[in-house]
Amino acid sequence: MSAEEGDWNFYLRTVSNSARDSNIANGPASDPSLLHAVKKLCEFCKREDKPSDDLVARVYPHLNKLFQRSVASLSQSNSSNGLLLLGILQFFLDFGEVVLHDADPSLHTFIRSCLSREFADPIVAAATLDFLYVNKNKLLISFPNLLPQFFPLILKLTAWNGGKLEKPFLKVLPGLVSPGSFLPLFPSLMDLPILVVALEKVERSSGSLVGNNIASIQKSKAPEMLLALMDEAYTGTTVGERGGDESEESSTINVADPLFLELLKDENDGLVERHWTSPGIAAVLQAAKNSPQSERLKQILNIAPRLLDAYFAIALRDANSSLICALIPILMTRISALFPDQNYMYKVRRRLLEFMLAAFHRSPDLIPLLKKPIIDRLGNAYDSTEKTELALQLCWAVGEYGGGGPTHKDAARELFESLELLLYENLSSRSETGICGRF
Repeated sequence: MSAEEGDWNFYLRTVSNSARDSNIANGPASDPSLLHAVKKLCEFCKREDKPSDDLVARVYPHLNKLFQRSVASLSQSNSSNGLLLLGILQFFLDFGEVVLHDADPSLHTFIRSCLSREFADPIVAAATLDFLYVNKNKLLISFPNLLPQFFPLILKLTAWNGGKLEKPFLKVLPGLVSPGSFLPLFPSLMDLPILVVALEKVERSSGSLVGNNIASIQKSKAPEMLLALMDEAYTGTTVGERGGDESEESSTINVADPLFLELLKDENDGLVERHWTSPGIAAVLQAAKNSPQSERLKQILNIAPRLLDAYFAIALRDANSSLICALIPILMTRISALFPDQNYMYKVRRRLLEFMLAAFHRSPDLIPLLKKPIIDRLGNAYDSTEKTELALQLCWAVGEYGGGGPTHKDAARELFESLELLLYENLSSRSETGICGRF
């Protein structure tokens, strides 16, 4: 028997023994040699000049059992299972057609059962993004809805692990965009700083995020976390410092639970609007404004505008006019609803205006179509410097791009006149109050 055959048999025996072990508490990931064995078996199967179906068929049953055992041990194991499961998933993707294995259920199981627990582990997070990038073509062709469905969790692991994952995430970002995720993805990128604040609050209230399922924390801890946020915002104290009746505390804040359900979700539910008028979001923003910024928050405040750049580039390149038309009113609403950091607000608002002008340059016929949403959202521009700037830019766009050509000239003229009136009212209002305008 050759040395190579001996290695093959050794690795196969290692995997087989672990797959047969019925002790759930002693999870497979606790054996550091197992991941190496899985990787070596995959290499053996790929190394053949003509990949041997026989080798693949011998390995598959053991890896399939090992995958199921690893998933079953997740709640009991103290070891990270992410790298091991990713190694097995790679085998499923590479040789699924040979063994007639549909990888879709396995991918969903990994994301929902493992990644939701281990997204805060920097090694697992980096390996996951690398796995998604290496297999992007297979995933987009065979499982086109997978990444758009779970983009909130992918954003979560990127936001939590900071700048070192920015470039890997940017490689994966195009795969997150689909007709069903295009609109919800925009506010999620805008709100990455708020997501970090919420995750840090979860960590302070419930311990390390590694190994904890956020969904279960949400169900049991959301009222207490929201109460603590509001306490920090309005009284400067925490729940632990204040004391008092816990049942009374929880009952006063249940109405705000949707905030955490929205921020900490793992899957795309298709909803675009955020709870910006809720007491919870006001508490989050006020607490963040009054508190020192963590290093993690500082990083995401720098990263998020660049992620928006990439999103807008994808939008201008790939999105149809209907999606752009639906996005612009959301953009106009959010231009005055941003995380309260001056540098961040400046960078994001500049990008929002630049994208809007680029979109109208690409499709000037959108201008008259959006006349009513534009007027509805800018009707009170005199009370917002940001909306005033937006109205000014829109006036320029209508004049520069012709408002969609001769067929739309009447609607474009009406829009221009309405915006012009808003700007004059703004100037008059500022003059009466003694405030000098920006133009």
